[in-house]
Amino acid sequence: MQLSDEERLISGKALLKALLSALLCLPALAGAAGLSVEMKVLRSGKTVGYVSIEENDYGVVFTPNLSGLPKHLHGLHGFHIHENPSCEAAKKNGKLVPGGAAGGHYDPMNSGKHGFPWSDDSHLGDLPPLYIDRQGKASQALLSPKIWLADLPGRALIVHAGGDNHSDQPRALGGGGTRLLCGVIRTPAQP
Repeated sequence: MQLSDEERLISGKALLKALLSALLCLPALAGAAGLSVEMKVLRSGKTVGYVSIEENDYGVVFTPNLSGLPKHLHGLHGFHIHENPSCEAAKKNGKLVPGGAAGGHYDPMNSGKHGFPWSDDSHLGDLPPLYIDRQGKASQALLSPKIWLADLPGRALIVHAGGDNHSDQPRALGGGGTRLLCGVIRTPAQP
């Protein structure tokens, strides 16, 4: 069956529209490959940057782009995925804890144990420590080999005041202490 010139023109336009629509969708599809988490100082609510999260063959890569942090925070800090999607304060033992509504470290296997980011017998939310440089910036990427992107939406990302020894001894939860920064991990479609 042969098409008339008019029919070929119409089908050509339809094909062109379909191709243009597909090309316009590519940026949205590329953005769906990862997540971006806005990080805020818990006491002030000030945004200090974002953490990009992408999955690869080895696990999940967290790439911070944080700045404007106090220079005295230079060094390593506990960095964890917490179980709840909230950065609100909550009471614990009668005291208001900034970021306390984020709950504990993400632990779907109920290990009840803080450990290394690569160990199979600890919280899934235990990440490598975050490094803040002398200029108050954090930009060094971190790899977590035991978690996947699908595990993350509906959780919170927390940076603690202290470091992390990846143990519950001598202090619980690696000794990170006070929660400094928090961001809620949302799916790309969530506001």
